[in-house]
Parts: sequence; C-alpha cells; structure tokens
Amino acid sequence: MICLLRCLLGSLVLTIAIFGAAPVAADQLRPGYLEFTQQDEQGWLLVWKAPVGGEIGPETRPVLPIGCTAPGEPRRELSDRAVISRFDVSCAGNVAGARIGLANLDAVRADVLVRIAPLDRPVQAMRLTAAEPTVEIRAKPDFWQVARTYFVIGVEHILFGFDHLLFVIALVLLLRGAWMVTIAVTAFTVAHSLTLIGTTLGLLGLPQEPVEALIALSIVFLAVEIVKQRPDHVSLTERAPWIVAFLFGLVHGFGFAGALREVGLPEGEVPAALLSFNLGAEAGQLLIVFACLGVLALLRRVSMEAVVSTTRVASYGIGTVASYWLIERLVG
Repeated sequence: MICLLRCLLGSLVLTIAIFGAAPVAADQLRPGYLEFTQQDEQGWLLVWKAPVGGEIGPETRPVLPIGCTAPGEPRRELSDRAVISRFDVSCAGNVAGARIGLANLDAVRADVLVRIAPLDRPVQAMRLTAAEPTVEIRAKPDFWQVARTYFVIGVEHILFGFDHLLFVIALVLLLRGAWMVTIAVTAFTVAHSLTLIGTTLGLLGLPQEPVEALIALSIVFLAVEIVKQRPDHVSLTERAPWIVAFLFGLVHGFGFAGALREVGLPEGEVPAALLSFNLGAEAGQLLIVFACLGVLALLRRVSMEAVVSTTRVASYGIGTVASYWLIERLVG
C-alpha cells in the first residue's frame, strides 16, 4: 500500500511537470482573445484569435453590438498556434451600452479576454465565460470591473503560464521548510513587481525574446540545484534563496510585463489594473506553493525516501521541459 501511494504521488508530480508544461510560448495568458478597436467615426476593426487545438471550436463566432455590421468575408491567418480572423465593421452610432461577445460559448470550458478600444473613451478589458458570453461596452470602465478582470488575468497567468508555474514548483522542491519558501517567494514577488511596474510605466525595458530564454534558464538552474543537493552540503542557493529568487524574479517581471502589454491597460485605471494583476499573480503563486507543500507533507507521512525520490524524478522532468524551452527560444 505504501509503495503504491508513493508511486502514485511520484507519477502525479512527474505528470504535472512534463505534460502539464507542454512547450508553449512564454507568458501566454489565455485560450482566446477578442479585440474591438475603433478606426474612425463609424469604422471598427474586430480581431478574433481562436487557438488551434484548444477548447474553443470553429462554431464559436463573434457577436457584434446592435447597429454594427461586418460586410464581406474576414481576413484569416494562422499565427502562433491560433487562427486570427479580422473583420472590418461599420457601426451606425455610439456603441456605449451595447453588448459584444461570442456565440456558442456555452459548451466551452475556457475563458476569453475581450478588449475594447474606442477613439474617445478609455480602453476596457473584460472576460467572456460560458455563463456570460457577452459583455456590455461601458462609457467608462469602473474601478471594480477593472480590478476584477485584471485580478483573474493575474491568477491565470501564473496557473497557465507554465514557465512561471514550474519556477515556483522548483523553488518549493529545492528549499527545506515553509519559512525558507516564504522568504524566497516574497523576494521573487518583490522583484517581479519592480520590473513589472517599471516596464509598464516605460521606465525599464528588455526585448521579449531574450527574456523568455532567461526565464527558461532560471528553471533549468533550479532543477540542477535540486539534483545536486546533498545532506552534508548546503549550497549558496539553499543558504540564501532570496538572492536567487530576487534576481530571477527581476527577469520574470519582464515576462509579466510582456504579457500585460499584450492585454493592454485601461486608461484612467492603470494603478488599479497593475495592482489587481499583481495581487492575482500572488494569489496564483500561493495556490501553487500550498499545493506543493501539501503533496510533500503527504509524502513525508509515507517516508523521507518517498520525498527524496519523488523530488528527484520531478526535478528531472522540470529540467527536461525547461531545457527544451531554452533551446527552442535560443534557436528561434
């Protein structure tokens, strides 16, 4: 029974490390994206990005606001594992108060981000779900709408941005004790908050390609540190994990900023959006940390040998995936 439990838990961790982290572009936030951008007084551009092989099928189609029409066929292209459709839309009047969204979203188990950018009003960002497949275009986005939307985006960015997910898991596996994990995660949080805010406000900046490669390298580094662990020797990373977490956190912050730049920030509510995104990212990190600590606690009840063997298997899985990402991002 003990052997069976240990094997099951070990397989679970390895499965999460390898299959849950299938190679994807860094900082991919969402499975679907709908953007409605005003071009002139009556002209709008509607962009619908539907992932290939995702949970959003071809029957899911945009729903235009009342008074808007899209004559002609959309322009379609395949890019970044998604089908992108662009519609030229003509709207007879003000779209404020009208609704926009997607048809046939009720059977989809994934959320979609919708971004609305009028010429004379602030940018809005909201989420479409199966329960709410359309949203109202507001004359002005209110604080709580912005806070709620960007908080959820922050949580999803951690839970489904697999490079950040694996970094946090590797950090928990490397360190001994909840206190050391708390210090390291706090340092990681402070660091990526600094670069996220600095980049978003235009004070800092790095090209996204080397940032993605460095993020993969940070995961490889932690995986190697886990494998090199010895009972009779404590490495510098284990003695001062906040230093490593802070330095790599600065790099991950540039990744967060790149993802947030893709979403866009609503004018007039930038502080609320930034704060909410950060809080959401931290909530996602805490969920990961508690889940990992819970699995390790279960393993300790079996035996310390189970902890050691499962940690080693997981670290090899994490290191393999991160190494693949690193090579892929270096060679383009």
